[in-house]
Amino acid sequence: MSGPPSPWFYIGCGSAALSVCLGAFGAHGLRAKGISTEQLKIWETATHYHMSHSVGLIIAAQTLGRNRFNWSAALFSAGIVLFSGSLYALVLSDQKWLGAVTPVGGLAFIGAWGLLALAK
Repeated sequence: MSGPPSPWFYIGCGSAALSVCLGAFGAHGLRAKGISTEQLKIWETATHYHMSHSVGLIIAAQTLGRNRFNWSAALFSAGIVLFSGSLYALVLSDQKWLGAVTPVGGLAFIGAWGLLALAK
């Protein structure tokens, strides 16, 4: 890659760092507040997918150059917000309807990986 990194690269790195922070918050802050084991497991799932797809976003940023890569990066970002974000919000608010948003984020992840696969 020549020239400065894509903005998606910085977004991906920031997202990965946020994932670590939220994982630590879940392991220490939420556990201390008496969150149930089931809710902690949901939080762990959110942080796992958040980090995994932040790495996908960074990979997509490294291969930018065609329109589909921008779409792949955008879908990774949307998936992180919709999938992990809805799970974080579900645990913090106990609003069960947020679980309906999670699969939309999963579809965004699938689309992002599919577009990335078409890159080469």
